[in-house]
Amino acid sequence: MAPRISLALAIHNHQPVGNFGWVFAEVYDQAYLPMLEALERHHGVRLSLHYTGPLLEWLAAERPQFLERLGGLVAHDQVELLGGGLYEPILATLPEHDRVDQLTRMASTIEQITGRRPRGAWLAERVWEPDLPTSLVAAGYRWTILDDQHFRAAAIPEENLWGAYTTEDQGQLLTVFGTEQGLRYRIPFGTVESVIEYLRDHATKAGDRVGMMGDDGEKFGAWPTTYAHCWGEGRWVDRFFEALEANASWLTTVTPSQWLEREPPIGRVYVPTSSYMEMGEWALPADETVVFHQLLHDAIEQHKPDARWLRGGFWRNFQVKYREINDLHKQMLRASAKVAAMPAGPDSLAARDHLHRGQSNDCYWHGLFGGIYISHMRLATLEHLIAAEDAADAALGTLTEAEFADLDMDGRAEVLLAEPGQVVTVKPTEGGGISAWDVRAARHALAAVLRRRPEAYHQTLRAHDAKAAAEEAASAALAKGDGDAASSAVNGGVGTAAEAGAAPASIHDIVLTKEAGLSARLHYDDHERRSALVRFLDPATTPQEYATAREREIADFRDGEFRVDHLAPGQVSLSREGNVLGQPVGLSKTIRLLGGRLDPELLVELEVHHRGSEALEARLGVELGIHLLGGGGNPSAWYDVRGARTAHDSAGTATGVDEIGYGNDWVGIAVTARPEPAADAWWSPIETVSNSESGFERVYQGSALLLSWLVRLEPGSVHRFAVRQSVAVARDRDAQERAARG
Repeated sequence: MAPRISLALAIHNHQPVGNFGWVFAEVYDQAYLPMLEALERHHGVRLSLHYTGPLLEWLAAERPQFLERLGGLVAHDQVELLGGGLYEPILATLPEHDRVDQLTRMASTIEQITGRRPRGAWLAERVWEPDLPTSLVAAGYRWTILDDQHFRAAAIPEENLWGAYTTEDQGQLLTVFGTEQGLRYRIPFGTVESVIEYLRDHATKAGDRVGMMGDDGEKFGAWPTTYAHCWGEGRWVDRFFEALEANASWLTTVTPSQWLEREPPIGRVYVPTSSYMEMGEWALPADETVVFHQLLHDAIEQHKPDARWLRGGFWRNFQVKYREINDLHKQMLRASAKVAAMPAGPDSLAARDHLHRGQSNDCYWHGLFGGIYISHMRLATLEHLIAAEDAADAALGTLTEAEFADLDMDGRAEVLLAEPGQVVTVKPTEGGGISAWDVRAARHALAAVLRRRPEAYHQTLRAHDAKAAAEEAASAALAKGDGDAASSAVNGGVGTAAEAGAAPASIHDIVLTKEAGLSARLHYDDHERRSALVRFLDPATTPQEYATAREREIADFRDGEFRVDHLAPGQVSLSREGNVLGQPVGLSKTIRLLGGRLDPELLVELEVHHRGSEALEARLGVELGIHLLGGGGNPSAWYDVRGARTAHDSAGTATGVDEIGYGNDWVGIAVTARPEPAADAWWSPIETVSNSESGFERVYQGSALLLSWLVRLEPGSVHRFAVRQSVAVARDRDAQERAARG
């Protein structure tokens, strides 16, 4: 009998909670619809497909005929739909009840579409921890798909990945497939012929091998340059499907469940905590990422066995690498515990839905395809967590709270202040800054700004810009007839780029930029971007220095530890004995929550005691971090200074202001800040330069507003300052949602 083999393709399609509708539509046209049409043209090709909850909801609302056609393919056993967590959470980071709820809701959703309950589950970002079988089995799943990287970590050689394995946790049996590396590299970027020959080389007379390839559906048309390759003049997918059908006598396409019905697993495996290779690299600190990337690159290039054991960091370390991710995760856990305590009923179901949407994985990590840097999705995630906690607090009678507890789980207590209109968390050990300011009725996280940090990929950007500058210099030299200078410039530029590994080989290496000279916009904050931090700056500091993180701090209050002196409903008082230019200074800070649900106010009061013997001069300010979805000059987001509006991602200054406004008309929030006494106002965008599949770009992460006073502190003097932020909320979204539910 001639050698035979089977191929199991699993294509994962995902759009995050909070992504723009036009993105859904664009990727639908480029990748999702063409794949469905190709399957309808090639009935002999079987595979499995996965669509996450946000995408299924969009399809149901915007392209319902797509789901009908998909259901037809399932009915004819050509396609098997995978389940997973409904809103694509990282299961490992959820409480057990949320894991099972998300998995079960997804299974029910698939059953409603196809009449069949899924047996296989897709793991978001393939983040695996050894206790997941218990959760998956409890929700009715039999199998899942991991990467070759997982099996390498479990000491399974690549040549043994042509089948399924069993694993278990607490006696709960789960079958795991491994994506075969050679197939993953070839589909769809190798030639069709190379894929067929690769499968032929691994065929056996027993026909008991299956090649599994599970990967993102967006690479079939939505990634840069892939539409022409897959569907346009390249016709890669159709040519591949034609080749599969032409070779059906020895090459059978199957779904994973079909394979398991006819072939037993080939062994048992215990997989350690792991994800795919790039994720392990991204989870490392930036400086270690650079070293790891080079080590891994060299090991692969030189075919060293070391490559098998280079796995990078642990996924949960994103909660260490980014303070904002940890805060987001702990806010999710807080909301989850409250929602779980709600009495059963419509309000509980609505709160659970918001919670599950707020668990969507995309903002709980950062890498090439997603992450905390995607500003509008970060705010969308927080929007759902705010809604879930708000509903739970209303049901549990905890809309008003004053708690001193370890909110971020670092072993040191924080302050939680909650009122019907707002929730504020304060970090006494780091400047007494406000980590979160959530406006309940608008479901908006006003203080959700992001710190500007060094990232490993910034080296690639600098090398790219250096090469571009060198080429420009060479062109200028050639124009002047100076060939030697042109050659020197080009060689210098190319050498710099090569040192950073800038030669593109895959989407992970392609260097694209959305505007020139982005490396000049790399500015790094030396402190966490909490709000209501007290700044003592050199009086000669300029607004430009402040905007570009070059200001000189002359005291230790911004990051220093404050003592909590008094905590009561709606109020916390903190103090610190510190120094300014070596002189002892005492600072008291009181944060008060005032107003109602639609008109909350946040008042910050300062009292400065100069306890030294020499006069001090400084620019004393209150630093506010404000997020109003103002990227790209969004006309809905604004500052208002003396009746003149400017974009919220603009920079500007004003002297002697007694009030300054900012807001977002689409969100339905307008804030008026009133400093007492009148202050100088400096505002500037907090922008990061981050990388994505479409290239390097500036991303608005909020705005820094410094309200400050030039002061002279005489020995023994006492000075008082205050900033009152009054919020006007246009609509109560919870009330609207309740009315819609009837």
